[in-house]
Amino acid sequence: MTAAPAGRPRTAGWLLRLHRPALIVWACLVVALAALLLALRGPLTDAAAEGWRQYNACQGRGRCTYDQDAILRYKDFAGYANLALNALPVLVAAWAGAALIGRELESGTARLAWTQSTSPARWLTLRLALPAAAVTVGTGLLCRLHRLAWAAGDGRIDTAKHWYDLLTFNAGGPTVAALALAGLAAGTLAALLLRRTLPALIAGAVATLGIAGAAALLMPRLWPAVTLTSALDEDYPNVDGLVVDQGLVSATGARLPIPDCDTGAGCSAAYDRAVGYFTTYHPVSHYWPLQLTTTALLLAVTGLLAAGSFLALRRLTGPLRTAGAAAGTPSTDTLAGAAA
Repeated sequence: MTAAPAGRPRTAGWLLRLHRPALIVWACLVVALAALLLALRGPLTDAAAEGWRQYNACQGRGRCTYDQDAILRYKDFAGYANLALNALPVLVAAWAGAALIGRELESGTARLAWTQSTSPARWLTLRLALPAAAVTVGTGLLCRLHRLAWAAGDGRIDTAKHWYDLLTFNAGGPTVAALALAGLAAGTLAALLLRRTLPALIAGAVATLGIAGAAALLMPRLWPAVTLTSALDEDYPNVDGLVVDQGLVSATGARLPIPDCDTGAGCSAAYDRAVGYFTTYHPVSHYWPLQLTTTALLLAVTGLLAAGSFLALRRLTGPLRTAGAAAGTPSTDTLAGAAA
């Protein structure tokens, strides 16, 4: 009697067991940040808003008391939440470069898997897809809670961050989720190129910081901004939003840069040509267009990094899907790559 061929191994279940500690840490981190954001949305914001009401009522009345501790407590915890959410993509990139991919390449367990019934393409797909699902769910929940917590204090707390503050902007929308996915892809690509745990960890984290910095520079220019002008005997238009550019405007409508009047070089000549000031900015109504365009840009970068990861894997192993891998037996190309 011929033995039945062995079925395809349950690589998804094995991957979850292998990285169960990381999954538990991620879940605990998401729960802890969710609890903090819920507290910011409710009691911490209410207490700080009452403190500010007391403080504003004190103006002009001499000595009186207000709850300064509640105001400072809200400021501290809101800052911690902003920093934590913006740090998540870097942590994801470091984990992907070190534990998810780099450790298996460095130890040789990845090559062992490729010589069994798991093709390199399936091996990498699972290591991108499953963490991407966990990262998307976790960061998606946190950015929604952050947005609700920020909205609860908007207009009630004088020291609350504006919507266009960079850390607040990133944490309050899908930008942070897209950046975390970019970090996952960047860490994966770094591990496949370097094949060492520590260098991949560092490279993935640095690449993610670079992507975040580039996105911050490009974000104000991804959506058409609004321009307001004012007369020269006034000042720059008073706007409440993300300022993109300011300067002088001539009689023909041409925009002139702000002259360096401290040294006097060209200052008088510039103002002789000008008839007013201009300010180009994004009002609060541009919040979601900026969020969505930045998210789309980051997802495009993520796609390029993921494609680069598969190309790097193909260079490392040869054909990503071989007949031997599909049939459950190692192919010549795969074995040659494993023996290299």
